[in-house]
Amino acid sequence: MTVDDRSAENFRHVRPDPALGTRTDPVVGPVSDWTTDFSHMEPEYAQHAPEIWADLRGRCPIAHTDRFGGGWVPTRYEDVASIAYDTDSFTSRAIIMSNFRPPRDTAPIGGSPPITSDPPFHHDARKLLLPAFTRSAVAKLEPATREFCEELVAGFAGRDVVDAAAEYAQHIPMRVIAEMLGFPAEDGPQFARFVENTLEGVNLPPEERIDRMGELFEYIYDRIREHIAHPREDLTSYLLDVELYGSKLDPSHVAGTIVLLLIAGIDTTWSAIGASLWHLAGHAEDRRRLVAEPELLPTALEEFLRAYAPVTMARLVKEDMSWHGVDMRADDWVLLPFPAANRDPEQFERADEVVLDRKVNRHAAFGLGIHRCVGSHLARMELRVALEVWLRRIPEFSLAAPDAVAWSSGQIRGPRALPVRIG
Repeated sequence: MTVDDRSAENFRHVRPDPALGTRTDPVVGPVSDWTTDFSHMEPEYAQHAPEIWADLRGRCPIAHTDRFGGGWVPTRYEDVASIAYDTDSFTSRAIIMSNFRPPRDTAPIGGSPPITSDPPFHHDARKLLLPAFTRSAVAKLEPATREFCEELVAGFAGRDVVDAAAEYAQHIPMRVIAEMLGFPAEDGPQFARFVENTLEGVNLPPEERIDRMGELFEYIYDRIREHIAHPREDLTSYLLDVELYGSKLDPSHVAGTIVLLLIAGIDTTWSAIGASLWHLAGHAEDRRRLVAEPELLPTALEEFLRAYAPVTMARLVKEDMSWHGVDMRADDWVLLPFPAANRDPEQFERADEVVLDRKVNRHAAFGLGIHRCVGSHLARMELRVALEVWLRRIPEFSLAAPDAVAWSSGQIRGPRALPVRIG
């Protein structure tokens, strides 16, 4: 259905039918062998992913798992890049590895275009978003972002310990994305719940997962109807007005793209900011150097993105095939751990070290291939401003309780609890 009028009735959400697609029973519990029983959802992976990548890279560069109905995990940069660029063999119709696979006829659009879209549709859907994420467009958001970071830090006055993840890093992208979409800033707690449900709830029974996704889409459709009634200058109204192939976007396209912007725009940057602060809290020499040499921050920022890249994407195998000696079946999952690629010693010297002044740094933190992150300028701005404000206002800080640091499970990896001692 294409929609040429903007009536709210056209934006009534219909929950996904749990009967659609392929489901598998969830498998949880400790991993027996990472080469044959990989699971990115287990606590051990959340806390020790870099060590697991290094082990796999040396023993079994392309690991396998029967969990989630079967999947593969390459850990070398060359393999990750090869799959990311190969849109003929791998589809993006589902990019979150879970126990539910959407039906094949959802391609080439997918549920959250353009990230779930395949060529040729992907190119045109992505092009629609580019104007909102240019350097000049992002620059207009910087003053408000800086002011908000200043407000957050000011709220720590008189305290010895703060949670740099939950009380600082989390809130910055929430505010920025809410402003871009024209959503209420006070809905932040709902955003956090939506992020957790989408990215960390992949082992839930499919019916429950679909119900939780239904709550997210109902929220999105409520905001869309508000924008139809009261148009404004923001990204939601833009998506409602823009045309593709001579027609307004289908309601599901509008809602799916907003879901993408809301979920991906928050969790990735939240994780990057938190991981950077975690590093600086635990490495006093690097922290003091950045405080003394603030002009080094742009280079250091890229190194934080390389070493602590938060994003792993998934693909589905299109047809049975042998890929680099591995027999893959149609609809097998393939995880693309860009963070693992970024630590491949064949690609980067001193790959497991953070080198603040690394001169050559062609990292894959924002992905590779046609799906490279459209919001990279925005993420860099938020990360830079967040670190600039924090380091200027709080030049002395350290981990208050290293054992209390908790990392998220799933395909977005970053600190969720990060208690730091100020001063």
